[in-house]
Amino acid sequence: MTEVLMPKATAVWLVDNTTLTFDQIASFCNLHALEVQGIADGEVAAGIKGLDPIATGQLSHDEIDRCTRDAMQRLRRSDARLRETQRRSKGPRYTPLSRRQDRPNAIAWLVRYHPELTDAQVSKLVGTTKQTINAVRDRTHWNISNITPQDPVTLGLSSQVDLDGAVQKAQDKLDKQQAKADKELAKKRAANLSAAEEAGQPSAQPADEAEIAASPEPEAPAPESPAAPESPAEPVVEPSLENTFGESPEAEAPAEEKAPKAEDVFGN
Repeated sequence: MTEVLMPKATAVWLVDNTTLTFDQIASFCNLHALEVQGIADGEVAAGIKGLDPIATGQLSHDEIDRCTRDAMQRLRRSDARLRETQRRSKGPRYTPLSRRQDRPNAIAWLVRYHPELTDAQVSKLVGTTKQTINAVRDRTHWNISNITPQDPVTLGLSSQVDLDGAVQKAQDKLDKQQAKADKELAKKRAANLSAAEEAGQPSAQPADEAEIAASPEPEAPAPESPAAPESPAEPVVEPSLENTFGESPEAEAPAEEKAPKAEDVFGN
């Protein structure tokens, strides 16, 4: 539970300005009832100026009135966050001399584990300059060989609340930039698709899908035609005179001689 800011000063104000019981004030300020009684008697917290819890947002008039009417009730803090002590809102925060030699170690830790942080955020968390941050990041710092990354919260250079807030803010900024880039890409793809459809290419696709569609599909292998039956091999004929020079003309058979007849020899 969040502690009350300046509990003794708050108790002084409640004792002086309300009719709440010692137990109610002690419960709210996380003090002992006898200590609150000592404040009322002037034996404790002498010289402490009272702090108005209503002005700091820790209590409301209605809450004080509710507990004033019933001594068994206990004060409840307001839902609003307690105001922190006033600090400078701009520029690097003040770093004690005893801790300044630890700033390069804290810068190295932030640069390594939270690269999304800007130089301005690192400068505000650790209380350093952008020149020192760049020197540690680029490893050109004069004492770079002795720099060891260490959590700035552990070193006491920053609070965990401030560190978490800076990291969340930087992450939200990155998410917005990524969402904006995705939106611009989707808008460009839609414009390309619309232009392609107007040009008579209804099958146009976005750039990444169009490249896949434009790649030629592998051709299906052609069906193999049935092999023609092999003709029987012709018998090998040995070369001869007729095969080489052609067939020679056949010799005419001699005419048969007719036997002389008797009439031709002896006459009629």
